[in-house]
Amino acid sequence: MFVAVIFAIIIIASIIFHFWSPWWWTPVASNWGNIDATIILSFWVTGAVFVGVCLFMAYCVWRYRYRPDRRAEYEPENKKLEWRLTWLTSLGVAALLAPGLLVWNQFVTVPKNAFNVEVLAYQWGWNYRLSGEDGILGKTDAKLVSYENPYGLNLNDPNGKDDIIVQDADLHLQIDQPVKINLRSLDVIHNFYVPQFRAKMDTLPGIVSYYWFTPTKTGKYEILCAEFCGTGHYGMRGTVLVDEKKDYSNWLAQQITFKQILAQENMINEPKKLVKKVNEY
Repeated sequence: MFVAVIFAIIIIASIIFHFWSPWWWTPVASNWGNIDATIILSFWVTGAVFVGVCLFMAYCVWRYRYRPDRRAEYEPENKKLEWRLTWLTSLGVAALLAPGLLVWNQFVTVPKNAFNVEVLAYQWGWNYRLSGEDGILGKTDAKLVSYENPYGLNLNDPNGKDDIIVQDADLHLQIDQPVKINLRSLDVIHNFYVPQFRAKMDTLPGIVSYYWFTPTKTGKYEILCAEFCGTGHYGMRGTVLVDEKKDYSNWLAQQITFKQILAQENMINEPKKLVKKVNEY
């Protein structure tokens, strides 16, 4: 009887904790209401199973408790019970998976007016590239990656000249503007994760993965790497700042384009070439 009471207390305490937990989700900063709805549905399904199993265990502990005048009955199988459990389990799994497939379809179906942002992951930090006035990110090639061209941009692609290069761990986004996040890695597998956005995706060397969301609340949100990527994994962090349109425009005006970077490199390299020619002469 004591063990049965303990099971009942665990059930009641768990339900109370989930309904009045102080560690509920942080404020939503994206449009993924369907993700939250799917998580809540998962809680209901798994919670119902948890309560049912615990109640059944508590009943069994009490109903089949030891008595000197009682003998155990040997029943190695019960096909009727097994079929019922199989169907109930199948329905529960379907209820968990089906909404997730619909949410995933929305997760990767990018709207036409989405703003292109590329996240470049490396050991151990984040850099970003934003599409310029043409709204198109320039083509890249892993063979072109170098110290002077860390993004591996194709110099012959006109769409890449106006791309905005953000060599910083902080990324600014405009509120209510759909954003397509294109993910690349220079070395190993990383994972771009912003908990408040309910969004995460692996960054794979040689492959561009992506997802999208719409920031709907201004604020600062921490970026984490959710894939162990080496000894500096713990420090691979950044910040997403969701700004009002005016603040975002002011930040964007302070950034530099790939064309400007090339011009600066030419200004630095031209004197070196001149000195080299003089020495050769």
